[in-house]
Amino acid sequence: MDVFEAVADPTRRDLLERLREGPATLSELAAPFAMTRQAVTKHLDALVAAGLVRVRREGRHRVHELRADPLREVEGWLAPYAAAWDRRLERLGQHLGEDT
Repeated sequence: MDVFEAVADPTRRDLLERLREGPATLSELAAPFAMTRQAVTKHLDALVAAGLVRVRREGRHRVHELRADPLREVEGWLAPYAAAWDRRLERLGQHLGEDT
């Protein structure tokens, strides 16, 4: 799975958001979701396959950690679109300023 496909899913984006706070176990990650742990595991497996999450053993637990570097690909792809939106918002601001 590529990074774009991985972040296209809102549940996966929520998991990444949670992992921004720091490493977490499956139980910690699954707690806020109204789905089975098995379903959360499938989402985590997709994030691991995309290189966005790393799993390590800590005693009996598997700890999940964010690997944000692959998101640079998404950031690079989005940059021209963000610049275009900035220009549009600037023009809108100028237009609205002229009417007042």
